[in-house]
Amino acid sequence: MNAIRLFWKRLKPYRTRLALLLAVVGPGIITANVDNDAAGITSYSVAGGNYGYSLLWMMPLVLITLIIVQEMSARLGIVTGKGLADLIRESLGVRLTTLILSLLVIVNLANTVSEFAGVAASMEIFGVSKFISVPLAAAGVWLLVFKGNYKSIERIFLIASSIYLAYIVSGILAEPDWLEVGKAVITPSFDFSFGYVMMFITIIGTTISPWMQFYQQASIVDKGIKVEDYRYEIIDVVVGSIFAVVVAGFILIACAATVHEKGITIETAQDAAMALGPVAGKYAQTLFAIGLLNASIFSAAILPLSTSYSVCEAFGWESSLSRDIKDAKIFFVIYTTLIVLGASIILLPIKSLIQAMMASQTLNGILLPIILIVMLHLINDRRLMGDFTMSRWFNILVWITAIFLILLAITLMILSISPGLFTS
Repeated sequence: MNAIRLFWKRLKPYRTRLALLLAVVGPGIITANVDNDAAGITSYSVAGGNYGYSLLWMMPLVLITLIIVQEMSARLGIVTGKGLADLIRESLGVRLTTLILSLLVIVNLANTVSEFAGVAASMEIFGVSKFISVPLAAAGVWLLVFKGNYKSIERIFLIASSIYLAYIVSGILAEPDWLEVGKAVITPSFDFSFGYVMMFITIIGTTISPWMQFYQQASIVDKGIKVEDYRYEIIDVVVGSIFAVVVAGFILIACAATVHEKGITIETAQDAAMALGPVAGKYAQTLFAIGLLNASIFSAAILPLSTSYSVCEAFGWESSLSRDIKDAKIFFVIYTTLIVLGASIILLPIKSLIQAMMASQTLNGILLPIILIVMLHLINDRRLMGDFTMSRWFNILVWITAIFLILLAITLMILSISPGLFTS
């Protein structure tokens, strides 16, 4: 008995650290995983279906990029105790902040439409009309935020993150050639055809969206994470990023092993799920569809939330999930408006839901360079960050990453205007 007590006593420091970690965990995991939304899943599905395993070598690159940008966001939130929109207003003034936030609201509305497009597409696989699935999903995410508080909502979001495991299972059920998978991961390849170049850019662009930085930083502030919790939040960021990229990789693998091997051409994640059925079995198809539905509803809740946080922070209005509606009226009005508009637009007679998804990704690409440059300015301001400014070498790495992402965003816009530029 004494031996057990002694052993338990020795474990106390580790138990304390684990408790602290579990108390901090949330913003990093949720933010990284929610970007595997309807548009992201569509991008990875099309990449695997049309190009096989040849784009898998990008996954380590995507992972490093995601960790770097999310760490910057976490550091800014923890050290300053302020959201990104609040810091932008203090640094750049009200006029420029209003311009940036106007773009963000437009982009996030397009992204929200994209998520409801994902809800419609996933439920159509099960024979449910979008006129039923979309209003139900909109009502569900609205009630979730209006009736919950930060703690309860975060728990639900973390559970939603775990459902992404469905994609890992569907990838295994697809029975890929694991030797080919391993080889593709470590062997870079590139094709200068228009389609390949566009897909390369889209995979990077769909991993890092402007809204992510606003949401993660706002949720860190809302949760009350302090400087002494910094190392635990970094674990949160790294674990969330790894899980998100592994899930993305398995989406690509599932489609490469089935759709691509059978020579089937796909344009959407819905096409991919339908194609999985006869090749990998009904279970793989169902898991893929469930993953798409979960991702779409998850993101449809987060994106308007991110927008509400950002606008209210920038103009000094109350913004917190733990506040009553009467104490944060504008926060909840913005959230409700985006939910209603996003769901309503997708119920219009749109010829192709994929158009809504791709439009949102292009708009993300336009705004991303602006947000990255602003973040780099803020995180290197010693008056703001004190001893938590970035080191010289980390600064170089971040600037290289930022310049690379900016060039990709510019290339995406050019290709949108002149798609024949890289014609093989």
